[in-house]
Amino acid sequence: MDDLALRSASAIASVIAGTPQSVGSFRFWFEDQRWEWSDEAAAIYGYTERDAQPTTESLLAHKHPDDRALVAQSIATAVRTGEPFCGRHRVIDTAGRTHHVIVVADRMLDDRGLVVGTTGYFIDVSGTLEENRQEILDGTLPELVETRAVIEQAKGVLMVVYGINAEQAFRVLQWRSQETNIKLRTLARQLVGEVPAMGGGPASQRACFDHLLLTMHDVLAAK
Repeated sequence: MDDLALRSASAIASVIAGTPQSVGSFRFWFEDQRWEWSDEAAAIYGYTERDAQPTTESLLAHKHPDDRALVAQSIATAVRTGEPFCGRHRVIDTAGRTHHVIVVADRMLDDRGLVVGTTGYFIDVSGTLEENRQEILDGTLPELVETRAVIEQAKGVLMVVYGINAEQAFRVLQWRSQETNIKLRTLARQLVGEVPAMGGGPASQRACFDHLLLTMHDVLAAK
């Protein structure tokens, strides 16, 4: 895991010490959607034997109905783009108890440096969110969200400039990250920060975008 994910996991884990089953690790391979989890992760879901290996379907079945669609979308996006997924949702275990769970994850690479999945932690924060503990969570989760946001912004820049889709834009960022040995979020933040100094695209491109901006409602109405 990178330093942000490790720092987040460490900070959150430190406030729930004394509850051994509160933090469990997992690995998820994108290509075949294969999961592995630790005994502690299984315990969060109410399983006591490690041989009760999870699947995407079984994990989603344990999500709170109000959170299930969002989690399913996050997993599908991760498989499609190669991005890890982070966030907070509710898990209903085998006994019907609701757990508030935070997912902290990072990319999992193969020997060639290609993204093959994600690895990280399920962190059960149920019943532990006292004021000082909430301050720690509030200090780490926004940073994770900000990281995802700046990567999305950088992808948007590449999509406009090169006329490519979101997945292709992410691959370009990945390539530059691997080639330069600079963390993806650092590269994305630098790219987004430099864009205003470019002064915008050529006049012809701006004219096309002006037309798109002013006629989007007509295009949507025609669909």
